[in-house]
Amino acid sequence: MNPLQNIFITGGAGYVGAQLVPHLLEKGLQVTVLDLMIYGAEVLPQHKNLTVVKGDIRDQELLRKTLPGYDAVIHLACISNDPSFELNPNLGRSINLEAFRPLVESSRDAGIQRFVYASSSSVYGVKEEPNVHEEMVLEPLTDYSRFKADCEKILAEYQSADFTTVTIRPATVCGYSPRQRLDVVVNILTNLAYHKREITVFGGSQLRPNIHIADMVQAYVALLEAPTEKIAGQLFNAGYENQSVTELAETVRSVIGQDVRLTVTPTNDNRSYHISSEKIRQELGFVARHSIREAAEDLVKAFERGLLPDSLTNERYFNIKRMQNLQLK
Repeated sequence: MNPLQNIFITGGAGYVGAQLVPHLLEKGLQVTVLDLMIYGAEVLPQHKNLTVVKGDIRDQELLRKTLPGYDAVIHLACISNDPSFELNPNLGRSINLEAFRPLVESSRDAGIQRFVYASSSSVYGVKEEPNVHEEMVLEPLTDYSRFKADCEKILAEYQSADFTTVTIRPATVCGYSPRQRLDVVVNILTNLAYHKREITVFGGSQLRPNIHIADMVQAYVALLEAPTEKIAGQLFNAGYENQSVTELAETVRSVIGQDVRLTVTPTNDNRSYHISSEKIRQELGFVARHSIREAAEDLVKAFERGLLPDSLTNERYFNIKRMQNLQLK
C-alpha cells in the first residue's frame, strides 16, 4: 500500500487537476485542493474524501493552517502559458516564482514527505539535438519558462532524507477535461476543425511535444507511488511523441473528416521543441499510452455530447480571455 494517502494539490481545479483529482479519489486517497476557482468549482466531483479550499497560494497564513496532516503536495498552480503570463508580468512573477519558496518551506515545515512540482518542457528552449534529455542546459525563452526553471533550482535546495522533492517537465497536455482548455495546440486544431471545418497552420514543420491528459494523470500517480530512492531530487520529462504541427493537424483532420480544409501559412516563428521521455520510462516504467488521435477523438465526443458549449467564444476555455476579464492582483 502506498504510504502517501493524504494528497494536497495546488491548482487542483485546473485543466490537469480536474482529471487528476477524480482519479486519485477512485484510488481511495484523501485529496484536498487549494485553488482560486476562477474556472468554477463544478469542475470537481462531490466526494466524501475531497476537501476544496478556495484560496491563494500566496496566502502564507492559509498554507500554515491547511498543510499539516498531508503526506504529499502536487504543485500545479500557476499562471499558465506565455500570453496569460505576459498580460500581467507582476502577477505572473508573484504566483509562479515568488510564492514558490514559501510554499516549499511551509510544506517541509508541515511534515509533508513528498513534494511534486509541475514544471514545463519549455524550460529547454529550442534545441537542435534529437534527444532533449534532463541533463541538458536549460535555455528558457520567456519569463514563464524562466521562472519554471528558477523554481526547479529552488526546490532542489530542499531535498533531504525527510523531504523528497521531484520535478516533472511535461509536454503540452491535450484532450478532454471538465475544466477544458481550448488554447493549446491539439485542442485548438480539433475545436476549429470540428466547428469551422478549417484549420490554418502557421509554418508547420515545427515540432511540438504533446501528452494525452490521461497519461499526464498517470505520470503524477507514478511520482506518488515510486519508491523514494528512485525519485528523490530527480527531474523527469513526460511526453508522448514529438510531432510537427502539420502532422498534428493531419491527425486531427483524419479524426474530424477529410472535408476539413487545411491551410499552411508561412511564419517567422519556426521555433521547434522536442523532448525525450526515456528517463522516466527506464527509472519508473512510465510510458505514455494514449495517442494524439485519441485526444482529438475524446474532444469530438465532448462536443457531440454538449459538454463544451460555445467552444469558439466562451472565455472559460481560453486562459488569456478569462485572465483579461478577471483582473487578478
